[in-house]
Amino acid sequence: MTTETAGDTGEATGTTGITGTAGAADTAGTARATGTAGTVPGVPAAGAAVPLAAPVIAASAVTVAPPGTPGPARTTGTAGRAALALDAACEHLLGLQSPEGWWKGELQTNVTMDAEDLLLREFLGIRTEEDTAAAARWIRSEQRGDGTWATFHGGPGDLSTTVEAYTALRLAGDPPDAAHMRAAAGFVRDSGGVEAARVFTRIWLALFGRWPWERLPALPPEMIFLPPWFPLNVYDWACWARQTVVPLTVVAAHRPVRPLPFGLAELRTGRDPGGRPRPGWEAAFTALDRVLRRYERHPVPGLRRAALRRAAEWIVARQEADGSWGGIQPPWVYSLMALHLQGYHLDHPVMRRGVRGLDRFTIREAGTRRLEACQSPVWDTVLAVNGLLDAGLPGDHPALLRAAGWVLGEEIRGPGDWSVRRPDLPPGGWAFEFDNDGYPDIDDTAEVILALRRVRHPGARPAVDRAVRWMTGMASRDGGYGAFDADNTRVLCTKLPFCDFGEVIDPPSADVTAHVAEALAHEAPGSLALRRAVVWLLRAQEADGSWFGRWGVNHVYGTGAVVPALVAAGVRPDGPWIRRAVAWLERHQNADGGWGEDLRSYTDPSWIGRGASTPSQTAWALLALLAAGERSPAVDRGVTWLADHQRPDGTWDEPYFTGTGFPGDFSINYHLYRLVFPVSALGRYLRRERRADAGAGPSPDGARRERRTGAGGGSSPDGVGRHRRAGGGEDRS
Repeated sequence: MTTETAGDTGEATGTTGITGTAGAADTAGTARATGTAGTVPGVPAAGAAVPLAAPVIAASAVTVAPPGTPGPARTTGTAGRAALALDAACEHLLGLQSPEGWWKGELQTNVTMDAEDLLLREFLGIRTEEDTAAAARWIRSEQRGDGTWATFHGGPGDLSTTVEAYTALRLAGDPPDAAHMRAAAGFVRDSGGVEAARVFTRIWLALFGRWPWERLPALPPEMIFLPPWFPLNVYDWACWARQTVVPLTVVAAHRPVRPLPFGLAELRTGRDPGGRPRPGWEAAFTALDRVLRRYERHPVPGLRRAALRRAAEWIVARQEADGSWGGIQPPWVYSLMALHLQGYHLDHPVMRRGVRGLDRFTIREAGTRRLEACQSPVWDTVLAVNGLLDAGLPGDHPALLRAAGWVLGEEIRGPGDWSVRRPDLPPGGWAFEFDNDGYPDIDDTAEVILALRRVRHPGARPAVDRAVRWMTGMASRDGGYGAFDADNTRVLCTKLPFCDFGEVIDPPSADVTAHVAEALAHEAPGSLALRRAVVWLLRAQEADGSWFGRWGVNHVYGTGAVVPALVAAGVRPDGPWIRRAVAWLERHQNADGGWGEDLRSYTDPSWIGRGASTPSQTAWALLALLAAGERSPAVDRGVTWLADHQRPDGTWDEPYFTGTGFPGDFSINYHLYRLVFPVSALGRYLRRERRADAGAGPSPDGARRERRTGAGGGSSPDGVGRHRRAGGGEDRS
């Protein structure tokens, strides 16, 4: 979700240069744009946060009385309440900035992080009673009344999560006949037992002798030798998957067993987890797995030793400065185990950094201990900067300059795994985390561009130019953008028997492509890359008018990202794509005025656009409606919902998870989403109201204004126009 100024009143500030029928495709499936060639732990303490000498958006700045009314401006009605809410929200957000300039909210996931951390420590022989007791308290606190654990707030009980949580509590000493343990075990058996758990859960059990290695899919480490052009080489996997699979091949080759002091018979059903594979890819890969299993019994000794050595070197080369791998939990824990099995002792510098680095991801409070699966300081910081700019802070505000300075210091200027597919592309992006230099991502880079271009920092322009070059070069063949790699689309990876743990490839998505398109609309208007991205987005619209959300939940997120991007790129707000999106959002507004979408929408279409109202999802819907130029009851009701549900301290409560790791499998509650996106939405709403009050905004009947300059300013029959800002200057209002 972007927070750039463009499109907040329906004005188009960039140009796609697309004319005629959008989205014509050639025989290779590549989108082709037509037109003239010439247009081608926890939230940080306040620290040194800058206090506000005056309200960010003074309530008196929004007049709801008719122009010319004598006396002081009145602050009644929706606009007045929005101004007060925005002022409190900005105060709260500024107070969360670190002295170094960054923001970071907790990245909340589920208890598998804590269960697997205890199991990792047991495997390495470093588990302590203190850590175990604190983690167990947290795991117990997350158990639901029916004895299960879910992967997101309000979701259904999850079999694999419950198995792992139960095993961790047994490790902590909880007796199997305790009421909460009996309830959990009953759910596991009723759901098919450990036999039906995901492969990764059964790998954890195999490490401790509670599942036979022979009944797991084969993972030969020799795959590390496959060249990048060969199917199923490690670079065919998404970056998060390849960093997990490579160490897993080492672990699986060793087949370690470090028995637990208890059994788990109470979690078994005795049923065979297998079954006849379906004809097609499933049958083919099942047959391949049988062949690989036979090889696993008698591998070529020299080749196996070389593969294990090469895999270990690959792993070590990708450790980050903070000791992590990829800044995320799964590759981190498996890499530590893999290297340990390869003979790296716990006092080896690589192992010391890896184990010590976990402390940075650990949150301790009220006698509990929990781990973040990842941390998001770059993402949170640029969202906060964009939100505060939308709220009216000047680009030279000290808090924004401090944030920009920190962000500039995080620029990645070296190669990474992305270079395998783009070897000649100069670097220049940003990662999501504090330390993940091998894996800058396109989504963060687009948001950084949108933030830095509006902050008056003297060092911003060269970094923005490098980022635009790198980001543009990461386009996939079809004109869209994935998160970390270009053309990471080989679906063969998804067919392997052990790929039941979520997304394993990184194809282009609507939300990432939208963020890139919005950044390009300001930094490279008229470029071929922008035109192709717009065509990709237009073709990706769902039949109901929405867009799928890959990294946020779900169609509300996707639609909230795409509509502002398309308008910024020059797609007419009264064109069919935007009108369908607006209609979809209005149909899915809740009776209370907010918007929400449940994570089950990824697996059950009946949940699409349905769910309890949340601050972040309400803000996403408002950002889209405001970009489309809507002056409707839906907008006022959404703004009122935000004002009504704000806490006294200026933020909002949001227990529901609105972030996505793997659709349908791994979900995230970003604790700053509940604050930064409402700040953007309220700021844009109030800016629109000020313009309308000054007589420059959309007319009361909802007609959209379109400034056109020069020849050819008209629109094509398909509703995609070539719009330019009059005068060509940047709008900082």
